[in-house]
Amino acid sequence: MMEWWQAFWLGLTQGLAEFIPVSSSGHLEIMREVLSGNPESFHLFLEFINVGTLLVLLIYYRKRIVEILREVFIDHNFKFAFNIILTCIPVVVAAIVLDDLIENNPFFSNLAVIATMMATVGVAMILIKKIPKCKKIKNEKELTPQKAFMIGVAQCFALIPGTSRSGTTIIAGRIAGMDNKSAADYSFLVSIVVMTGVVLKSLISSSSRIYIAENWGMLLFANAVAFIFGLIAIKFVMKFLKKDGSLEAFGWYRVIIATIVIIFELLK
Repeated sequence: MMEWWQAFWLGLTQGLAEFIPVSSSGHLEIMREVLSGNPESFHLFLEFINVGTLLVLLIYYRKRIVEILREVFIDHNFKFAFNIILTCIPVVVAAIVLDDLIENNPFFSNLAVIATMMATVGVAMILIKKIPKCKKIKNEKELTPQKAFMIGVAQCFALIPGTSRSGTTIIAGRIAGMDNKSAADYSFLVSIVVMTGVVLKSLISSSSRIYIAENWGMLLFANAVAFIFGLIAIKFVMKFLKKDGSLEAFGWYRVIIATIVIIFELLK
């Protein structure tokens, strides 16, 4: 049985790390190790604290969501919505095909793997200005379908803890010609679709519904914590990404955390 203080730290970690491109899944696995949590109940718990951060996205991007719906149903302009769907397709297919492997293979919770991915993506962030890019575009609405699909393929790597869904899509968005803010906006709009799917998938299983019934108070508390800190995090990250060198700063953070994790693993 998870304790309330453990639920607080997991909610806080989810809220902050979901929007800052440092890998929420990686940080949550590290936090599980620190908290000495049971792996099975831990993963079930994490499936449901996505609700708090999903609510953050729905509130933060409420005007954009209305704008997209207006484009689709009133203006019959499907370009941007189609691009979002194209970006979602690769990761949805990969998640369905690899679902059992991700759930049961210890590779996906191995701290050495997490540290390696944190460092790898961190280095890519540090070197982002030197990576060849496509012609610069004004914002995410100018993405071509080919570039949208490419961003989706890159997002598949985020199925490995330590990678970061927002991190990979921001890097891919930068390569596609967007600036940091536009790439982050696109990443989070795509996340709304992906996270909605994750939450709905969690509700399908009867065992998951039983888990919710038995732990609804703890889940509500953790989601409230994730929601509060998620609002703080998304406002911070969207403001910070406007600054020159912001992505590189997140990259250095990732490399430092990865180094600390590897040192602790070696000392075990």
